[in-house]
This record gives sequence, structure tokens and C-alpha cells, in this order.
Amino acid sequence: MNLITNGRLITRDTDGKGYYEHGAVAFEGTKIVEVGEETALRAKYADAHIIDAKGGVIMPAFINAHTHIYSALARGLSIVGNNPTNFYEVLDGTWWAIDRHLMMDGTRASATALYMDSIKQGATTVFDHHASYGEIPGTLFTISEESRRLGLRSCLCYEVSDRDGEEKCLQAIKENADFITYCQKQNDPMLAAMFGGHALFTISDRTFDRMAEANNGRTGYHIHVSEGMNDVYDSLQHYGRRPVQRLQDHGILGEKTILGHCIHVNTAEMDIIKETGTMVVNNPESNMGNAIGICPVIQLHKRGILLGMGTDAYTNDMLESIKVALCSQRSQNCLPNVGWCEVTDMLFKNNARIGARYFPDELGVLKAGAAADIIVMDYKPFTPFSDENIDGHMIFGMTGRQCQTTIAAGKVLMQDRVLVDIDEEAENAHILEAAKKLWGDLNHRTY
Repeated sequence: MNLITNGRLITRDTDGKGYYEHGAVAFEGTKIVEVGEETALRAKYADAHIIDAKGGVIMPAFINAHTHIYSALARGLSIVGNNPTNFYEVLDGTWWAIDRHLMMDGTRASATALYMDSIKQGATTVFDHHASYGEIPGTLFTISEESRRLGLRSCLCYEVSDRDGEEKCLQAIKENADFITYCQKQNDPMLAAMFGGHALFTISDRTFDRMAEANNGRTGYHIHVSEGMNDVYDSLQHYGRRPVQRLQDHGILGEKTILGHCIHVNTAEMDIIKETGTMVVNNPESNMGNAIGICPVIQLHKRGILLGMGTDAYTNDMLESIKVALCSQRSQNCLPNVGWCEVTDMLFKNNARIGARYFPDELGVLKAGAAADIIVMDYKPFTPFSDENIDGHMIFGMTGRQCQTTIAAGKVLMQDRVLVDIDEEAENAHILEAAKKLWGDLNHRTY
């Protein structure tokens, strides 16, 4: 038995008590046994191993509903001659250039980097959308190995696209299909699979048909939708349908499908998304950084669409993302009193609901029977702190890097800012060498 004590406790349990000034969490194996007052639980579990929160905030770990492992080695990178003036040039000049040069060792290093950074910022569940057109076969299996080794929960897929020709496209389809089969056989509660697609403007009708045939209804899809207006123009010009309508034509929508971004969807498309139970994930920092617009979060939320939050790998800090989400919604709507409920629901409620569609354990809440996914934030408030204003402290007071302890499925991955059973220095050295090779290939020089 393990017992986290000596901290303020946020449960996110809508059916129970939401906040304990002096709380504790007892967990054993992969599940939480009991949540309650520290004094009572210390007496009840007198022989438990104590994890000291040191006066910090004990809370559920974060879930990242959309990210890209392949971009992990881009931090600080400048590609010679790359000066994009529109979204297509961003993709072709940066991200596709990176993934075309990403070989298996680079994929492994990218996974290690993103997972370690996620642990250090309190995220224990990741929905990743991978591309490495330099070397495709086996990449999802390599990423899953890193996920298992480092102790996280991952839902993985591969980015199918026609952009690099038929052979690469067929390899990407097969990688998805093989990994789905593997996950079904493994039945690992920490690992799940989706069928990935890049975006509609790089996927032909024939490729959609091939994806549907290979998937055979086994899982949902994870695809970028209307991230830029070029996606909308392409669908209308070449297919006479808006992007969401085209997805509906091919049977891509449904309760297990994630549509990333959805910045330029219209009201008719929103209705289709709602009617089909399809999920949407907002990535506010990435969208603003790429100058492609702001997701209509308020409208999607009003329709009852399951709308979650991701990072698109712009960052791995979910609290950073929620700050940008709030500011962007208020700016877009020209109202300083909107967005609060919407963005907090996205991160603290809806991401857990998205997780529930792929993982058997209950996530995003601290209560008996839920997954022992727990973090401790090094946060000592100098203003009143209670269940009345928790989210205000999250948005205006906390950052991901205040996470001091991270636990996933009952396994301590980081304690007091030190990664457990991970030689961080050695891991960073391997990642650095992989980054140097990638950067060297891209810029034709030695780093």
C-alpha cells in the first residue's frame, strides 16, 4: 500500500468530495484504494509507504489528447531557406521535411524525449499522431516500446498520406493495421491504437477506401480536419464536399474518431460531428503559432460536442495550453467573460471522457477504483485556495514545470523532480545525438 500525504487534494470527483485541505490518496497496484482526510487515512493505513507531497497540491495527472512525437527533435531547429508565408509552406518546409528525414533511431529518440518531458509536466496519457516517412515499418511498435519502458499510457496511430507517393502511403496504412492487430492481441490497458490520417487535402478517395478496408471497423480514426483553409478549398474544389461531409461519405466519423483542430468547420459540419458522436481536439498554441485561426470552441461546446485539448507538440505543458486557449477564445469573441467553463471542461473533464473511449481504467479523477494516475504540484498559494477557485489557480498560478511527482498506473515515474529508474543524463545524450543527425541531414552540416 502507498499513501500520498501532506498536501491539498483536488479529486475532480463530481459524485464525491472535490477538495480536501489536508488530503491523502491510498493506492495499491494500478488503482486508487481510497481518498480522504490525511489523519484518517494515515491511521487506517499505518504500514503504508508514504509519499510526501511537501505541502503541494495533489491532483489527477493530465491527459494530452493530440500530440506529435515526430516533432520532438525540432526544439531550437531552424531549417536553412525555410521562411513560410502560409500553412502549406509550414508543413512542407518544416514538418514534412523533418519526418522525411526521420529514421527509426530518430523516432525512438523523439518518443523518449516527448515521454520524458510529459512525465516532467504531469501528463501520463498521450494520444499521439506519428509520421516518419524516412522509415515507416515498425515505427508504432518502437514508440510503444518506449511508452512501456517509461511507464506511460499511449494511444498511437500513423499518419496516412498520399504526399510522398503510393508506396509510402501503403506502408503507412499497413503500419496502422498491423499495430491495431497487435493491440487487440496484447489487450494491454496502457496501450491502444487508432487509425491515423494526415488531412483531407493529402488523402484521396482511393486512399480513404484503402484505410477503411484495412481498419475494418476495428477502431476509430485520428485525422487533422480544417486546420487551414486550404483543407476546405481542396475538398470543395476537388470533391464538391466540405471536409466533414467528405469524412462522413467515407465512414470515418463516429464515437471513437478524433478530429484534430476543426478551425474552419461551419455550423452544418458541427451538426454532423454532434450527430455522429465524433470527438474534436483543440490545439490552441499550435493554431495561433501557425497563424491559421482559432477553433470555434464556444460554438462546439454549445452543441454538446466532446471537445478535448491537445498540444500538437507545440509544448507538452497542458496548463500552458489552457492559458492560451482561454485568452484566444476571449480575443476571438471580443468578450472578456467567455471561455472559462469551456476550456476548463476541455482539459479537466473532456480529456478524461476521450480517454474512456480507449482505455479501460477511469482517468482524470482521484477516487476509489480509478487509475492511480496522480501528480503533485509544487504550488504554495498566497491567496485563498479552495474548491471554489481551483481552476483560477490552475490558469493563473500553475505551470506544468511545477509538477514535482508523477505517478502512472500506480508506478512512480518521477519523485521530487527526479525521474525514477531513468538515467536522464544518458537518455538526453542519446536524444542529442539523434537530433544532431536529423539537423545535419536537414541543413547539410555537422552539429
